[in-house]
Amino acid sequence: MQLRSLHAAAVQHRWVYHLGVLRAALDRLDELTEQWLETRDSLPANAQPGTPEFDDALAEYHAESWSYLDDWATHGQALREINTAARKAPSPLAPPPTTAPAPAADRRTTARK
Repeated sequence: MQLRSLHAAAVQHRWVYHLGVLRAALDRLDELTEQWLETRDSLPANAQPGTPEFDDALAEYHAESWSYLDDWATHGQALREINTAARKAPSPLAPPPTTAPAPAADRRTTARK
């Protein structure tokens, strides 16, 4: 996880809260999707999209999902913020940059013939 790889000074404490809300919303959306699939599979064969029985069941699934989708719309920016912080953080695998002396302006290189 990117958050764990960040230096403590780069971590916003609110991100933990945002991630908790997003995880809970995702878990609930998964549960609702499973319920919808079970409901859809239990409908009579003639209950197709466009019929009241199908459309009412689908509308109920959508209505129950909205608040969790709203959580993602509200708190989802934390994922972008964490990703941005991780991309800007120095890599623990790469050594820190060093400054090399600039080549002398009057030094000429000799070319081999």
